Amino acid sequence: MLLHTCTLLLSLLTSLCPLIKASLNLTLPHQHPNPEAVVQEVQRQINVSISRRQMLTAAESLCLTGNPIDDCWRCDTNWAANRQKLADCGVGFGHAALGGKGGAIYVVSDSSDYSPADPTPGTLRHAVIQTEPLWIVFASNMEIKLKHELIVNSFKTIDGRGANVLITGGGCITLQYVSNVIIHNIHVTRCVPSGNTNIRSSPTYVGPRGQSDGDGISIFSSRNIWIDHCSLSYCTDGLIDAIMGSTAITISNSYFSHHDEVMLLGHHDEYLLDSGMQVTIAFNHFGEKLVQRMPRCRRGYIHVVNNDFTEWQMYAIGGSANPTINSQGNRYTAPEDPNAKEVTKRVEMDENKWSDWNWRTDGDIMVNGAFFVPSGVGLSQYTKASSIEPKSAGLINQLTMNAGVFGDPRYSSGSVTYPGFGGGTSSATTGKGNGVGSGGGDYLGMIFRSGAVPSSSSLSTTTNLLSSLLIILTLSITSNHGALLSFPLL
Repeated sequence: MLLHTCTLLLSLLTSLCPLIKASLNLTLPHQHPNPEAVVQEVQRQINVSISRRQMLTAAESLCLTGNPIDDCWRCDTNWAANRQKLADCGVGFGHAALGGKGGAIYVVSDSSDYSPADPTPGTLRHAVIQTEPLWIVFASNMEIKLKHELIVNSFKTIDGRGANVLITGGGCITLQYVSNVIIHNIHVTRCVPSGNTNIRSSPTYVGPRGQSDGDGISIFSSRNIWIDHCSLSYCTDGLIDAIMGSTAITISNSYFSHHDEVMLLGHHDEYLLDSGMQVTIAFNHFGEKLVQRMPRCRRGYIHVVNNDFTEWQMYAIGGSANPTINSQGNRYTAPEDPNAKEVTKRVEMDENKWSDWNWRTDGDIMVNGAFFVPSGVGLSQYTKASSIEPKSAGLINQLTMNAGVFGDPRYSSGSVTYPGFGGGTSSATTGKGNGVGSGGGDYLGMIFRSGAVPSSSSLSTTTNLLSSLLIILTLSITSNHGALLSFPLL
């Protein structure tokens, strides 16, 4: 019987090995122990939204796009009375970002920024430094020209829906040592370095700040961050930078344009805490006059899914220090320059140094000679990227057609009406193609060509199996070897 018990115990430990290994591998306390599970959940949510749209009639599906974030809230004609529903609509690593959910609505009525050390009530700066959860909205269209960086406190949502809001000037937006921040439907542009002054970061603290880099949005040692439907351009440094152990981040539905170094993920090659960085980049449009870094990654796990890359001059995705890049269902359109067709760039140019990095391409669409150089274990399973049928390209258009701030002009004609949505206009312009309504077929296969996603019950099934084994083991030991339980601890 003892042999039987030991065999059972060994089987249990073997089953738990992947989970134990993942837990011991954690670099940051809020890092997800199984990033592949997050990836599969994003795939599941996309397929549910696409299938739902396909099953409805044309009239019923008028406001649906197949984009799981937008379809979560935009069809509610009374969305403005239930703004905080947005906090339930996130996907990917940043899906748990609460923002100001459960807090009061703070209406920004004053676009000024006269005194960063003593902000005026009614201004955006006064709202974001408060310590309690707040859902921040805007009374009207406004341009907010910051004197210095805007330091945002935890549990805040900056919600620009229903108004045309532009943030520019010094800084601009800084998320430092904070958590649970949502930034939605905001223009961020022409941000320049500023600082060497006193800036208030809470109602009770004002202190000196050095010079900022001029990032559009700077994420520094922060977690549970979601940036959605923003339009970013023309900043001095990065449009979005996430560094110094930041994790649990989603950047979605945004439009990037007119910039050199677009997005930096990771502080330095030698900064080990960034190994726990986990970022989802989904449904974005990387548009005109972009050069590089979409993103540029150091360490971490980066899921790049269903984005439209329509322009780069050097490369799209780069990295160093062995980051994991999981590229799925994106469209990469290469420039005319024959020397800039490659999507990827390893900063370590010696292939012997990066050949084992885990860079995957799965169901990506390559246009105009674009090519992705995969690497790592199981390389052969990630070599399926190729040009695919037009209906699949139309799907990318459908998922990214509203990228950026709602109501901004798009690159082609056509519109889908969203009942009850003000957002600058009452319609959103589509991209090219006929969307997912045509062609029929396996939508999962169109985006993710590596096969079906495990059912949502697979994790619970595994958990139940392990629990059963544990119960059997406990009963066996208790019934037959009770003496083992009475041994003193040494």
